[in-house]
Amino acid sequence: MRIAVLVSGGVDSSVALKLLQDEGHTVLAFYLKIWLEDETAFLGECPWEEDMGYVRAVCKQLDVPLEIVPLQKEYHERVISYALSEVRAGRTPNPDVMCNSFIKFGAFSDWLKEKGITFDKVATGHYARVVPMIGSEKLKTKEMHGRKGRDQLSQYTLLTAADPVKDQTYFLSRLIQGQLSQALFPLGQYMKSEVRALAKEWSLPTKDRPDSQGLCFLGKINYADFVCHHLGEREGDIVNTDTGEVVGRHKGYWLYTIGQRHKLNLSGGPWYVTGKDVSKNIVLISHRLKMTNVERDTFEVEDFRWLVPMDILYKGAQFKVKIRHGAQQYACVVEFLDTQKTCLRLQLLDHKERGIAPGQFAVLYDGERCLGSGVISR
Repeated sequence: MRIAVLVSGGVDSSVALKLLQDEGHTVLAFYLKIWLEDETAFLGECPWEEDMGYVRAVCKQLDVPLEIVPLQKEYHERVISYALSEVRAGRTPNPDVMCNSFIKFGAFSDWLKEKGITFDKVATGHYARVVPMIGSEKLKTKEMHGRKGRDQLSQYTLLTAADPVKDQTYFLSRLIQGQLSQALFPLGQYMKSEVRALAKEWSLPTKDRPDSQGLCFLGKINYADFVCHHLGEREGDIVNTDTGEVVGRHKGYWLYTIGQRHKLNLSGGPWYVTGKDVSKNIVLISHRLKMTNVERDTFEVEDFRWLVPMDILYKGAQFKVKIRHGAQQYACVVEFLDTQKTCLRLQLLDHKERGIAPGQFAVLYDGERCLGSGVISR
């Protein structure tokens, strides 16, 4: 096959590139330039030069052609604007989910078409698996992108990776069937330790490079500085929800998310953020010993986009749910709030959670199969 491989300068995409090359595919490497010039000019060091050094070194060693794809404009319009809008509304966005949906398997594919470049697959270093559906599984689902939807025959299933800790289906859960048909994840069958071992065996330049942390476009830029650069600072009260007492001050509710513990700078803790009053610019907190008052086992989800045939869905269906990236899944019961099954109420079984925040993505699973995701509304 002819495969476009998205490389980032990290060990995962480097190993994915080498694996596909060794399998005999025709591989070309592409680096997506999405870093933001204004932010890196005012806030800190841009990571792209270091990344590009590793990317070029890997491609040179493997003798793979490399092309740099400028997508800053698309990234700002489709990801950054979304993130800042959500933060301003007091919600908790996940830009990495949107980046996969709108950039890596969206704007990049559009760019390839505009250039007249054709590929059988687009590969990344994500830890996930995509497999074709078989026989009777190929039923109609609702193909969603933005607010529009259309019926489409489901052909592919998104499965969790062999490594439950590194599994990244949470970040891939907004891909639609057309994107899944293009996607290839060579690392889905590997443990992270095995990927590191392969990188060392092949002496790849990225073999000892640490995994990146945080949002891909920020690099070494502090997230709080990035938000303040766009939204400014606005001092307000930190209020203890148990007593109603003002216990501190903050520089903007948009710098905090529900469930957050760090950077409150309060004595007598541990304290956790339990809510925000956007209109009054108040951050609400509670002590860990009082957290049972704010723990929840029921929440609602909107704009759910299903990756599976609708016939498996019924009132009272039991699945697993992730409310953040990681290995932790909670058993839950699903109730449908509309006929299209895009608005849901989820009830966690045998568990209550203190960090359920509007704006977060809730991703449903049936065993190793990712069913889709929606946005927590309340």
